[in-house]
Amino acid sequence: MPVNASTASFGGWLRRRTGAGPGQVTRVHGFDQALMWVMVGLLAWGLVMVYSASIALPDNPKFARYAHTFFLQRHAMFLVLAFVVGLLTFQVPVAAWERWAPWLFVLALLLLVVVLIPQIGKGVNGARRWIVFGPLSFQPSELAKFAVLLYAADYMVRKMEVKEKFFRAVLPMAVAVAVVGLLLLAEPDMGAFLVIAVIAMGILFLGGVNARMFFLIAAVMTVAFVLMIALSEWRRERIFAYLDPWSEKHALGKGYQLSHSLIAIGRGEIFGVGLGGSVEKLHWLPEAHTDFLLAVIGEEFGLVGVITVIALFLWMTRRIMHIGRQAIALDRVFAGLVAQGVGIWIGFQAFINMGVNLGALPTKGLTLPLMSYGGSAVLMNVVAIAVVLRIDHENRTLMKGGRA
Repeated sequence: MPVNASTASFGGWLRRRTGAGPGQVTRVHGFDQALMWVMVGLLAWGLVMVYSASIALPDNPKFARYAHTFFLQRHAMFLVLAFVVGLLTFQVPVAAWERWAPWLFVLALLLLVVVLIPQIGKGVNGARRWIVFGPLSFQPSELAKFAVLLYAADYMVRKMEVKEKFFRAVLPMAVAVAVVGLLLLAEPDMGAFLVIAVIAMGILFLGGVNARMFFLIAAVMTVAFVLMIALSEWRRERIFAYLDPWSEKHALGKGYQLSHSLIAIGRGEIFGVGLGGSVEKLHWLPEAHTDFLLAVIGEEFGLVGVITVIALFLWMTRRIMHIGRQAIALDRVFAGLVAQGVGIWIGFQAFINMGVNLGALPTKGLTLPLMSYGGSAVLMNVVAIAVVLRIDHENRTLMKGGRA
């Protein structure tokens, strides 16, 4: 595959920076089946746990009109849709994503604006994050994560020759992320903004941005998030509740979810109480089938189950990053940055969700990738991993002497 001199030079530089090398690649056929099966395993386990965590919800007057299998059926439908879309995504060459990256970013911005229109956007618990299409709803922030990832990778390839200059390389990308952030905070969805900011920063760093500029960006982002928390009373309350969830003030308020998540994980001990045996999911732990699914896993499968989930996500993130390094070693810089961006996305969001469930981080509305209930999130997670599998497939094809 022809590359210009700057791309080849940059690929060589990035190989030295990341430690990648052609000798790391051993298998040169098909695609990474281990990655695919780990993804399928997490999806299947997530389906079982969504059913376990949601089976008692219809006993709550809020969900009285739903059948006990409502969330199971919906989640299974989302998985089928994600499987079909994932197969189609795998057929798309990486070069096409590079051409489409700016247009997908524009589409994501438009949808983030549209969701704020009261007649279109659906509000739940004070947040307006969904666009309804008949029986289905779509969350534009999930598309925004994927779109920003592609746009940042494409942007770094285009700005390769000026990557050391702040105003020409970094500032335009920072403005683009800031615009996305303002739209997300208007929903509000600070969790999605945090993930998108980390994805963009990670790709900038891996793309060769000067380390001093990277740390400057990180400092600015940190100050921005601190100010957002300091200027928002309900966000401050979440921080105080995180610091002392058992206090009389917080135990039945902002610290309620965290305290019951910790109770659930504590009840699980080493081997858990058994599948379906969770007590906390019986209207004690809110959002048990979405944000706090790991707490139910901890209660029903114990420490062994939690460690297994952590190990699977750690392996998946490491494997995706390795595929990205392989692509860069083959001077496929855009493909490499996209794969590593997906690794940052999946790994960081899983880290935040696990940290929240375990009480290591303040409560934040982020689902566990591939496992939690939520059609938009599962769909975009599968699409992102399908793109990584396509990148791996093209890597192997090139190494056999073919064309990507």
